[in-house]
Amino acid sequence: MRNNPYGVGREIHFSYGHRILNHSGKCKRLHGHNGRATIEMSASKLDKMGMVVDFYKIRETIGKWIDETLDHRMILWQKDPLAAVLKKAGEPILIVPQNPTAEFLAKWIYDQAVKMKLPVVRVTLWETDNSFAIYQDA
Repeated sequence: MRNNPYGVGREIHFSYGHRILNHSGKCKRLHGHNGRATIEMSASKLDKMGMVVDFYKIRETIGKWIDETLDHRMILWQKDPLAAVLKKAGEPILIVPQNPTAEFLAKWIYDQAVKMKLPVVRVTLWETDNSFAIYQDA
């Protein structure tokens, strides 16, 4: 955590669908997840309220972005031939520039939190109860 002594985190639950093109296993098919993102933040000192970041602010920034952008969306790579078909059918689809792996989603959430000026240091994207990807501050 950037060697900072203070840290907070918030877990955000959302549902999404995807498939991984060129995968050799089950993930090559359209499927869904009840995922969760754990967003961790740190600071070297606390603000005037005695906090790293108010949990409400986390919910109203990156939590809101996840809800509005990722929740209940089919997330597909722009090269996926089904992307155009589902979009034309009016499905809630999100087209991304690479395979929508858990690793990609963890980094994307991290990058959005940085854009929101949150002191994020790590995002863990839980795809299932026992499988997760991490993107963290180097």
